[in-house]
Amino acid sequence: MGEAGVIQPELPDFFAILADKFKGNIFIKWLYPWEHVGYSLIIIFLLSLIAYLAGRKAKMIPGGLQNAVEALVAGVDDFVCGLLGPKGRRYTPFIGTLFVYILFMNLSGIIPFMKPSTSSWSTTLALALCVFIYVQYAAIREMGFLGYLDHLAGKPRGVMAFIFVLPLLMFFLHVLAELIRPISLSLRLRSNIWGDDLLLAVLANFGIKGLPLLLLNMLMGILTAVVQTVVFCLLSTIYFTLALTQEEETHETKSPA
Repeated sequence: MGEAGVIQPELPDFFAILADKFKGNIFIKWLYPWEHVGYSLIIIFLLSLIAYLAGRKAKMIPGGLQNAVEALVAGVDDFVCGLLGPKGRRYTPFIGTLFVYILFMNLSGIIPFMKPSTSSWSTTLALALCVFIYVQYAAIREMGFLGYLDHLAGKPRGVMAFIFVLPLLMFFLHVLAELIRPISLSLRLRSNIWGDDLLLAVLANFGIKGLPLLLLNMLMGILTAVVQTVVFCLLSTIYFTLALTQEEETHETKSPA
């Protein structure tokens, strides 16, 4: 059952099966609306288990799981530092956690009886708000509160700097842009994953005749999951880049020639 009472074709998932089998159970009725949180917790448990197994017997010459995890960490670190420079390593744990967490949630949609949590706007909006809050915190920490307000007001030069209306207008536009970012960031991820999950369900209804298309769409779903993860993390890193670049420009302006 979709929003506003509209029935949506969906693949059977664990929580939906429980809700259908135990319709009179009060606990199941309470649990079912929180299914996306449940699937998120499953992914958290899985990632925690992988991290534990990879680091339990760490070796100087890694092999198997440790090698794969270290390669992923190194790749994310190169990605973040490539955009932010040496200071980017400070934000690698945050961006890296986002990348792995979102990727696993996206890919969980192709696992039988699982449902991607990122197909729910509540999940993607929570992730986007985490990015939004951290970016604002990083900007204020780097520039100071007054410097951050000065950044939001823009940097008019010359005669225009004495006109009060222009900085006020720039301040309003910057604040509006900052508020729009988490909405666009979350809706982009949610819509793509939800649409791909919906298409899988529609093709599954064709039975054996739709198997070739279903397999093809599953491959496309894996590609979509990876691409949308990269896009989300890339945009998040760019938001940090804008704040750090502004901070560096402020220091360059204040430094003597």
